[in-house]
Amino acid sequence: MKTKREDIRNIAIIAHVDHGKTTLVDELLKQSGVFRENQDVAERVMDSNDIERERGITILAKNTAVYYENTKINIIDTPGHADFGGEVERVLKMVNGVILVVDAFEGAMPQTKFVLKKALALKLPVIVCINKIDRPEARPADVIDEVLELLIDLGADDDQLDCPFVFASARDGYATYNTDDEKVDMTPLFETILDYIPAPEGDPDAGTQVLISTIDYNEYVGRIGVGKVDNGRISVNQEVVLVNHHDPDKKKKVKISKLYEFDGLNKVEVKEAGIGSIVAIAGIPDIAIGDTICSPENPQPIEFQKISEPTIAMQFIVNDSPFAGKEGKFVTSRHLRERLFRELNTDVSLRVEETENTDSFKVAGRGELHLSVLIENMRREGYEFAVSKAEVLYKTDEKGKKLEPMEIAYVDVPDEFTGIVIEKLSQRKGELRNMGMSNGGYTRLEFSIPSRGLIGYRGDFLTDTKGNGIVNTSFDGYAPYKGDIQYRSQGSLIAFETGEAVTYGLFNAQDRGTLFIGPGEKVYAGMVVGQNAKTDDIELNVCKTKHLTNTRSSSADEALKLTPPKILSLEEALDFIDTDELLEVTPKSLRIRKKILDPKMRKRGIS
Repeated sequence: MKTKREDIRNIAIIAHVDHGKTTLVDELLKQSGVFRENQDVAERVMDSNDIERERGITILAKNTAVYYENTKINIIDTPGHADFGGEVERVLKMVNGVILVVDAFEGAMPQTKFVLKKALALKLPVIVCINKIDRPEARPADVIDEVLELLIDLGADDDQLDCPFVFASARDGYATYNTDDEKVDMTPLFETILDYIPAPEGDPDAGTQVLISTIDYNEYVGRIGVGKVDNGRISVNQEVVLVNHHDPDKKKKVKISKLYEFDGLNKVEVKEAGIGSIVAIAGIPDIAIGDTICSPENPQPIEFQKISEPTIAMQFIVNDSPFAGKEGKFVTSRHLRERLFRELNTDVSLRVEETENTDSFKVAGRGELHLSVLIENMRREGYEFAVSKAEVLYKTDEKGKKLEPMEIAYVDVPDEFTGIVIEKLSQRKGELRNMGMSNGGYTRLEFSIPSRGLIGYRGDFLTDTKGNGIVNTSFDGYAPYKGDIQYRSQGSLIAFETGEAVTYGLFNAQDRGTLFIGPGEKVYAGMVVGQNAKTDDIELNVCKTKHLTNTRSSSADEALKLTPPKILSLEEALDFIDTDELLEVTPKSLRIRKKILDPKMRKRGIS
């Protein structure tokens, strides 16, 4: 018989990027006494990965738990980017309700739509937390209307529309029921969670059933499956069977060797856990997302949403440039293969395929951001490799027609830039679906556009809008191929010989376009040193020194004025490279190069 477990609440926090959900979790942790009074706590303590901290985004779903009045509240912090949507869909299976965090100034943003739609479809109750009400330009009353409109648009039922609103400033550590209430602490939010989020229920006397929703990985114990106990109990040394809803043939007997629950930010070993508990299970080497752990007597898998397919792929190749092996610690194909396959332990939206060439691997993911985060992580770990331009993954329908992945792009731009944005996205096969006024002199544009039309667009977009625009995208299924797109209207400036770039050579080169390097940088033949102002590629000798005569001295070089070079970030470089180019990635450098370095071979198109 199903019973409720009143001493537990399981919730997920969803929000648009940078609306403050990770800061909110920090406050809940502090105020529930997880940290000692004098403990020094890092800001945004949930974003454990360096890149998450620098970019201020959450990539992996994280689990934590706080206590309030003898009730354990398990909180799962979810990613807001659609590229990490694979994480979100699974996490919602573990919870009984969600907190939607919305910025009191920016209001409901497109990225929240993606996660919220999934939560509403699962009939989860929603608490709306309007955060950052301490901002001088906050407009909470308008934002309430926007959120209700969004809920109606997404098909919320009457119960979900009757959701409680809480107003908060996570940074200042308070929440209130009304904007003019006294601002003390987070109690109103804790109380709302206990009152409004249902307690988990299940049958404590039935056989064990735990659906694995996320995977963690640890060098010492290997793969760790995280999931909620739906029925029965689970205990250490218990003999269980692994089954999977999408793989009826999977039936594997295993033993639970270690069991953990979450307490604050730590995993705590426990001997057993009952219904509603979120547990981490170690000691099952090939445990996968979507597996159900069951008692051997009646192994019934729990239904589970299939993980979204990747839409974009790039080649990861062993670096073979003239500078190969000089800056990286891990440079061989064995190192590259091992690292990419290790990533599959935790990232379920990623695919890695070996190719005919043993030095090259095809890596597919959910979007450019998804793959660039992997590249940046590997680079920091000491890997050196090259990557090709991202390409989309096509499908064919029953009639053999080519289908391509489509995105909905939401663009917020100052009014004066709408013309150029519409023009550029139309060239990239984007169709304008909607156009409306946004806040403060901004226009909101909604496009349907092929995924490949967005590859390499962000750099252009920032230039065209002088850094004032915002683009958000969400995957919108497959549609018939929309025709060819020209990615780049400008060619590359290519180094003619190997050596060191000097002022004199660069001074002559800078008239041709924008340089990516400064004097003193080492270059090799076939390396891209800048962007041509015209459409074709040009070879230049940037190592060229002036011939000295009796009357001309080399010190005259010092009078030459060089424009500072444009230093490309990883994203900008990935955007810039063309289909016949590679990006060489090392822990110290990013270099763009032609796939074929030899100019004669390149002209003949011989690899």
